[in-house]
Amino acid sequence: MNELFRRMIAKPGVTLELLIASLVANVLALALPLFVIQVLNRYVAHGVEETLATLSAGAVIAVVLEFGIRRERFRLARVVSIDADTKVAETAFAMLTSARASVLERISPARKAEIMSGIDNVRSAYSSTNICTVLDVPFALLFIGVLYLLSPALSLVVTTFVVIAFLSGILTQYSLRKPTREMIDETRAGNAYVGAAIQEAETVRAFNAADAMRTAWIAQIEKSTGQFRNIITRQGSLGLTTQSITGFMSIAVVSVGAILVVLGDLNVGALIGANILSSRSLQPISRFAQLGEAFVKARYSESLLAEFSRMPAEQTQGSVKKNYTGRLEFRDLAFAHPGSSGPLFESLSLDIPPGSLVIINGDNGSGKSTLARLLVGLIEPTRGQILVDGIDLRQINPQWWRQQVIFLPQEPGFFNSTIEANLKTLNPNMDATGLSKVVNATGLRSYLDESQQGLAAPVTEYGRHLSVGIRRRLALARALTSNGKLAIMDEPTEGLDRKGFAAVINILESLKEHGCTIIASSDNPAIVNKADFIIDLNSKPKPAVRRVARKATPIKVENA
Repeated sequence: MNELFRRMIAKPGVTLELLIASLVANVLALALPLFVIQVLNRYVAHGVEETLATLSAGAVIAVVLEFGIRRERFRLARVVSIDADTKVAETAFAMLTSARASVLERISPARKAEIMSGIDNVRSAYSSTNICTVLDVPFALLFIGVLYLLSPALSLVVTTFVVIAFLSGILTQYSLRKPTREMIDETRAGNAYVGAAIQEAETVRAFNAADAMRTAWIAQIEKSTGQFRNIITRQGSLGLTTQSITGFMSIAVVSVGAILVVLGDLNVGALIGANILSSRSLQPISRFAQLGEAFVKARYSESLLAEFSRMPAEQTQGSVKKNYTGRLEFRDLAFAHPGSSGPLFESLSLDIPPGSLVIINGDNGSGKSTLARLLVGLIEPTRGQILVDGIDLRQINPQWWRQQVIFLPQEPGFFNSTIEANLKTLNPNMDATGLSKVVNATGLRSYLDESQQGLAAPVTEYGRHLSVGIRRRLALARALTSNGKLAIMDEPTEGLDRKGFAAVINILESLKEHGCTIIASSDNPAIVNKADFIIDLNSKPKPAVRRVARKATPIKVENA
């Protein structure tokens, strides 16, 4: 509810109109019970047709006006929430795309999906319909007040039942908090199995994992279903309780009213009108009570989104060099994964002149990809510095820096878009000539020519449907669109056939000719033998650094 009040306070003008519309609509809602009272007391008693016609016309006008005002109120309620809903969505997605990768990767994909789905929970909870329902709650007092003018005794009876219904709704909302959160957690765990079954379909089948996954998924579904049934049971109990309260209230109103009629303190018309007013007093309370689960989910989602929004984000400002030369320096560089017993490597120091070829050697898990990510600025060192033309990388503008880097990750990812859009991710303004150049350089031309759609061919499943070789060629072509002075290539020849291997070697030779600094993790002799520096990450904890002194010679394709 606090979120609803914040939204209303943020738009005071619209909120004022909304409150006025709610007041007028509920005042007009009094027309029906007053019409019944007047017809029974005036027309039935005297039989004057003109009286009936006048009362009926007035009631029809009131109903039509009430419809129009409630419709306008619905529109105003949408205005109250639309900007807030948009802001919630924009903030969440902005954090998803700009939070520091080192922090974001600690959150599981299922948890991230749950956080983002919370946007829908918040949007649903503060929908126009629900806002109008909440605004109608205070006006239950309006109907009770009119009822008091008819009969204080009956108003006391109705107030008692309205309070009971309101407290039942509040208690139900509180009782739903724990099972709703547990159901969300169990559903998230179950969705993780569904995601694995969809994304890793071949793995499930190739390694006979289907039975084990089905067993685990069924167990998870049984837990979430149990929580869901618990929630539905409580909501159903609330509905039955409200229905019973309505029935008991009608009995009490009619019984007490009948006594008052017999005593001469109330007439029949007023008794029937009082019964209608009592029902109208309870309606907004009953509808409000049914919103319990929606508000509980929204509150939980708001807490997740608030926690998510407090994650440290990448800086958006920083130093920008007019002409980056390609010079790098590692100064006492160290990195340790959070929670690890020791550093992955430490005390790495090396001054790399522009145009150098640096080879990173090491076994799997030794830190080659981690060093590449450090250089791109995706993660930060535990200790030490990476200097870019003498400036600490942490002081450099990240967006500018990544435009200076030709980055080929070991496991490239793509967006579900066209091939052209993926290639132009880093450089959206690249013209057709430049795009054709990188396509030819990476050996993608024949692949595109064989496709009916060429560059317009869609990339689906984030590129998983493509062969390893094509994925790596696409990733290399995308990297080359930066025209940067630093190339960072993680296993550049991995998964490539002989033609792809030759294309990579030619690209490396071209980059060196143009004075580009190259940092490559590779054990291929055709690349390693031409290195200026070799960093051996197998040497722990301090990597061994060796400078290779030789006369520069072209890189040639040796054994693929």
